[in-house]
Amino acid sequence: MKILLFSDTHSYIDDAILNHVKAADEVWHSGDIGKIDVADKIKALKPLRAVHGNIDDHIVRVSFPEDLIFTCEGLKVMITHIGGSPGRYIPRIRTLMDEHQPGLFICGHSHLLKVIRDPKKNMLYMNPGAAGIHGFHKVRTMLRFKIEQGKILELDVIELGLRGVLPQSVG
Repeated sequence: MKILLFSDTHSYIDDAILNHVKAADEVWHSGDIGKIDVADKIKALKPLRAVHGNIDDHIVRVSFPEDLIFTCEGLKVMITHIGGSPGRYIPRIRTLMDEHQPGLFICGHSHLLKVIRDPKKNMLYMNPGAAGIHGFHKVRTMLRFKIEQGKILELDVIELGLRGVLPQSVG
């Protein structure tokens, strides 16, 4: 299963993202989608698993849960938007981790790309950074990987270029 993982689009999606979406089997979005149109464009191309984030409006919040816990190709996965990081998980997330014991924990929110093994929780932690153009990150990033028989393989960082800004509207 080929997975494309990104976060923090903040209502922005472009051809650079969509071209990578086309090459994936599934797309996972770890929150701060922004406008529902972003999710609709992804879902028109590939299956989407997503959670809502702190900037998402009621339409996105009704469409996507706060947390996703599922098994993909034998790997237990947990996705949320605000989760903390190894050694500093928020209490709500620590409780869910203890209950579900995921092998892969994914969150967004920080806009900081980070992939690290958490030996205390016996899992891999992933934060794909931010794929959108709003925030303090300098480079837009995503992660691409395969899951086979409960293992993560061929993990790649995708850099989409500098964050930049949207062109100003005329008028």
